[in-house]
Amino acid sequence: MIKYSINDLEKITDIKAHTIRIWEKRYNVVTPKRTSTNIRYYLEGDVKKLLNISTLKRYGLKISDIMKMSYGEINEKVIELSSIIGDYDGQINNLFISMIEFNEDGFKKIMADSILKIGFEKTVMHILYPFLEKMGILWQVGSIIPAQEHFISNLIRQKLLVAIDAQSKSSNNNYEKTFLLFLPEDEFHELGILFNKYLLKKHGHKVIYLGQSTPFKDLIQTQKIINADYLLTHLVTAVVPYKACEYIENISKTFPDKTILVTGKQACDVKSDTPKNILIIRNSNEFKKFLNHTIKI
Repeated sequence: MIKYSINDLEKITDIKAHTIRIWEKRYNVVTPKRTSTNIRYYLEGDVKKLLNISTLKRYGLKISDIMKMSYGEINEKVIELSSIIGDYDGQINNLFISMIEFNEDGFKKIMADSILKIGFEKTVMHILYPFLEKMGILWQVGSIIPAQEHFISNLIRQKLLVAIDAQSKSSNNNYEKTFLLFLPEDEFHELGILFNKYLLKKHGHKVIYLGQSTPFKDLIQTQKIINADYLLTHLVTAVVPYKACEYIENISKTFPDKTILVTGKQACDVKSDTPKNILIIRNSNEFKKFLNHTIKI
């Protein structure tokens, strides 16, 4: 049984803790339990209920009207409204509920509906990326357990691999380049770089993917063999912030004649000037712009 503090509820649902307390008193929205030392905590049912209420509130429903509905009616209303094209926040909330419940079928339905309506790329960019970013923050502060993160990450990984395999080599790309993709040692969060691989293959480029936790010496040896046009890495957790710049400087000096693309949260946090052959890619839109324009110059 996972226990959530009211601060956890605020981070997960985006409903202020002060508002949750008011709703508790006025509408009995959720009923906190208490530890033996009288500390309040909440259960998964409370999280799911508040996520659904958060979705309905965004559609303009008043909390007083929502609380007149049964739990089943709230769920049905959320499903009805979340099917509207462009309701990214509602779908993100639904993904959280699927993760909390370890509900694979629920995840697959959310993904299938979204892909059908807005396509795979937009589903990743507008739903999965924001979801993963929020999930990463919650995992770091202990608001979700590692098993939940592993469960949902593996499902997303499966979707990405299927999409990558579905990309046939384009014979019409006159600008075909070879990209060497890798994750630094001790880095195992590969969802971001897998989406980059999908985009590269969709644009007709050749991709050599070395995978998770690539030893630096193996990276050097591989590049000597294949002589890739570009290198691409993804910094999320393995390289601590104060060493991110050092790592970037190291790969820059090791491959001075190559453009090296660096993506991921740690890359976005780099504030200092980067070497000339380093290109920081802060989001998927920037990466698509690079593929559509820069690489063809």
